[in-house]
Amino acid sequence: MDKRFGLLGRNISYSFSQGYFTEKFKELGLTGYSYVNFDVQKIEDFQEIINSTKGLVGFNITIPYKEAIFPYLTAIDPEAKEIGAVNVVKVVPNGLKGYNTDVHGFKESLRPHLKPWHTNALILGTGGASKAVAHALKSLQIPYKYVSRTASSGKIGYGDLNAATISKHTVIINCTPLGTFPNVEQKPAIPYQFLTDRHLVFDLIYNPPQTSFMKHAQAQGATAVNGHEMLKLQAEKAWEIWNEN
Repeated sequence: MDKRFGLLGRNISYSFSQGYFTEKFKELGLTGYSYVNFDVQKIEDFQEIINSTKGLVGFNITIPYKEAIFPYLTAIDPEAKEIGAVNVVKVVPNGLKGYNTDVHGFKESLRPHLKPWHTNALILGTGGASKAVAHALKSLQIPYKYVSRTASSGKIGYGDLNAATISKHTVIINCTPLGTFPNVEQKPAIPYQFLTDRHLVFDLIYNPPQTSFMKHAQAQGATAVNGHEMLKLQAEKAWEIWNEN
């Protein structure tokens, strides 16, 4: 029987996942397996796709539906529930079960780059991906603060970032879509002049491989990492979940 997988998101023609899994099926000799993009303008439209896609085993979820998917799930993995965001769904006998593999992908791709002085982090953005990042930082015992367009309880505004804040927070993670192809000149509005060679910046974006955020950080001597390895790791974890009995 044919098996179907896919990616649920909006405006996702650039997607990494479709190419990655199509190549994986080819390498493993899995005939009858396919991976497609479920590109919908609003979350409500995805129900029809689920009902009409024969042989659907599971799907990934990307911006902007990692939180919006919750009402459609019949079960949620405890870690995904704690995080508050889902990026993998498995079709189960009684409906759909949600998981979060972003946290594994981020944690394991960040870990090799950490140095003893990487003791505080700034998370740029407050969407679904940022929740997985926060969960991973917590498990790595790295305190963090969110940075948002407007300051509020527990969140710093971009306008409040100064030399002292940047100096203290030596890990900075971009969880916003700013800089994603084709808008490659965009970048988060942080004071890049205060970055140093003690800073590690991590951009969840993978297209382009070197974002404007990364370039400006590297110009100050900072180490910059993109989201490609994170994507591969979370995809492999998703594959494990889909293949569990």
